[in-house]
Amino acid sequence: MADLASLTTLRVGGPAAELVVAETEEALVAAVRDAPGEVLVLGGGSNLLVADEGVEGRVVAVRTRGVQADADACGGAVVRVAAGESWDELAARAVAEGWVGAEALAGIPGLVGATPIQNVGAYGQEVAETVASVRCWDRRTRQVRTLFHRDCRFGYRTSLFKQDPGRYVVLEVVFQFRLGDLGAPVRYAELAGRLGVELGERAPAADVREAVLDLRRGKGMVLDAADHDTWSAGSFFTNPVVPADQVPDGAPSWPAADGLAKTSAAWLIEHAGFGKGYGNDRAALSGKHTLALTNRGGATAADLVALAREVRDGVAARFGVTLVNEPVLVGLTL
Repeated sequence: MADLASLTTLRVGGPAAELVVAETEEALVAAVRDAPGEVLVLGGGSNLLVADEGVEGRVVAVRTRGVQADADACGGAVVRVAAGESWDELAARAVAEGWVGAEALAGIPGLVGATPIQNVGAYGQEVAETVASVRCWDRRTRQVRTLFHRDCRFGYRTSLFKQDPGRYVVLEVVFQFRLGDLGAPVRYAELAGRLGVELGERAPAADVREAVLDLRRGKGMVLDAADHDTWSAGSFFTNPVVPADQVPDGAPSWPAADGLAKTSAAWLIEHAGFGKGYGNDRAALSGKHTLALTNRGGATAADLVALAREVRDGVAARFGVTLVNEPVLVGLTL
């Protein structure tokens, strides 16, 4: 039996009946293809909450490595990255190499293979903006497939891979980056303020990365083994998208398609009465940011689910908006 709590950033969850560590693409495909039953594919464990009872079937830990880059002044940089590479290490390299488009995604834990599944985003940037294609193992057709950007159905924190869970195992992500020293136009007000630029203006990519890291540290969103405020899965709830006329009075609002608007989950949580640090000595909202549910050192998965339900139900009762969890729940429901 393998301990899964040690493989997730929330540091909770029961054991796996079988753990396979896949260090090559061939081993990864074989581990999934030849599994006798259900399979849980585990990356960095940063977007996962596993039940205390654990997982009965096979867990496959993705540990493949490899980055291949081809850059020229006209076409930008085409970068092929194995699913098991660290996302933040790639984001740091992108800044160092002058690859534009990942600088605002600094400090996000987890592996590259998970980023297109969730369409990881922060501070006005999304990984979908630079993904050219995704190579994956299709468990339904039992073959390796390449899905191009248009096939991936990217949306706010979603994709084809998330919409059809369990079907696709990401093997490699191909990114297309522009080249330059300046980052992409800044689209997030808090980041613009920290950089001293106007929205839509550009700043040196290295400055953007450092500003984002500072902002994330201030919210407990950069992993630190000594700080329980970072024992989390990042933002536990996505920002709700609702009809524009149903955004609660005073809540932040950003236009979305088809008469919809995105509002702030953190604002809703705080104004429903759940302040920073709300909870107990096992599971609590971060003392730095209400969107993060944290393990204070002795939490169980059941503790975290109970807190998440309390927050979700409290927001629904106060504002009529139902929050949706961002982490994947294994053996659990809200």
